[in-house]
Amino acid sequence: MQDGYTDVPRGKIANVVTYLELRAPAALSPANHPAFTIRLIDQPAVEWYRRIFREIGEPWLWFSRLRMADDELSAIIRHPAVDIFALSHEGADRGLLEFDRRSFPDIEVAFVGVTPDLIGKGAGRALLAHGLAREWERRPQRIWLHTCTADHPSALRFYQKFGFVAYQRAVEIADDPRLTGEIPRSAAPHVPIIEALPRSS
Repeated sequence: MQDGYTDVPRGKIANVVTYLELRAPAALSPANHPAFTIRLIDQPAVEWYRRIFREIGEPWLWFSRLRMADDELSAIIRHPAVDIFALSHEGADRGLLEFDRRSFPDIEVAFVGVTPDLIGKGAGRALLAHGLAREWERRPQRIWLHTCTADHPSALRFYQKFGFVAYQRAVEIADDPRLTGEIPRSAAPHVPIIEALPRSS
């Protein structure tokens, strides 16, 4: 790829994606928090997954799972090599953590997040610390994930505090989910909507 600027088509979003990996458990202080309950979800329902995925991811334009048919999504989230954890607070599920072991000995942190009201309150740290401790018991070669410029501004630093190290970057271009109707137009105001020009008649 040549240096310089590259135009992004109208109606699309573009993100710089950073890939990070962890090749040994990080030495972290306990992240237990009495206000949060974390549990492994066995055979999660598609409706439950879509609801929590949307509630957590809408501010950051999470769209990939919203574009899947129910049977396609179900095949992933109910796969025996996929672990899905929920974090509950005050009787409601407000956090999601998903590990994908289908390419073991690599394990991917496919999704991790909490609802906007819990950001900055230790919920995300408690959730990821709990899940990582469980996954390291499987003795993977590495645990990896990716984050992007549409995510929370503190996301990259959050992962680095766990010991994740950046090793690759990419540019992702996709249809803007606010224009396809998958996410409300009011979502993610930090990412401007650039609409396609109307066709001339």
